[in-house]
Amino acid sequence: MSSHAGTIDHHHDPSTSTGIPNKKLLMWAFLASDCMFFGTLIATHLIYRLHPPAGNPSPKEIFAPALTSFSTFVLLMSSLMMALAVNGIQKGNLKSTRWSLIMTIICGSIFLGCQVYEFTEFVEVKKMTLSNSILGSTFFTLTGTHGTHVAIGVLWLVLMYVRSFKPAANTGTSAWFVKGLAHVAVFATVIVSSILALAHGAEHMAVGGETIGGALGHEIVPIVIAITGLAILGWFARDRGPVDFGQANAVDVESMGLYWHFVDIVWIVIFTAVYLLEFL
Repeated sequence: MSSHAGTIDHHHDPSTSTGIPNKKLLMWAFLASDCMFFGTLIATHLIYRLHPPAGNPSPKEIFAPALTSFSTFVLLMSSLMMALAVNGIQKGNLKSTRWSLIMTIICGSIFLGCQVYEFTEFVEVKKMTLSNSILGSTFFTLTGTHGTHVAIGVLWLVLMYVRSFKPAANTGTSAWFVKGLAHVAVFATVIVSSILALAHGAEHMAVGGETIGGALGHEIVPIVIAITGLAILGWFARDRGPVDFGQANAVDVESMGLYWHFVDIVWIVIFTAVYLLEFL
């Protein structure tokens, strides 16, 4: 852990007149603008929902509330993991922070996997696309934009996790940078393989009525790739001495937490406005 971590007050930044660190203030400003952006997309969907044009497909025949409820629960659990990561770094518990970041990444990846499957089913099975109906246009634009935010958040979490392994000493910086790039590449491989296995496995279960084991049996290649990648990540995570990451970096993790909680809160609103209202 960084040797100067104990001298940093991660709750207040004396260099700002507001007492709020500049990074967090910038994040709050961004989230305020993003809130207005999502508000516009949600309002557009609700307006067309109240006045659907002729030939618009029925949402009840399109949406699958069970799958979306599951992915919503997973995303909400990711907020808990993100809060634990923030708490861990504030207390200087690097191990707890890393494990919480990993769990948040896993939850975010599961959510993305469910969304990939859902979009595929809507387009290929239920024939709802971005351009053939108003419902498709508003739905894919709104949920796709949110999914992009989740994907960006997962990438940010991965980079934050890899950053936590930077050595405290100045020596070996170039070697750490190369290893960090390899770390990110393995992470990306594991995440993409897991998402593909989850999405295709869910498709086999829905179409063929197979069990979880049978459905995932068709995805042996991405599963093997993901397991191999996890083993490599475990090797990367071995303790190699003090690192330049600790309480001094708490504001970075807190800013990441603000973004991730915002994404989760927006999804609660989307889930209610887009899915639940159709079944009330």
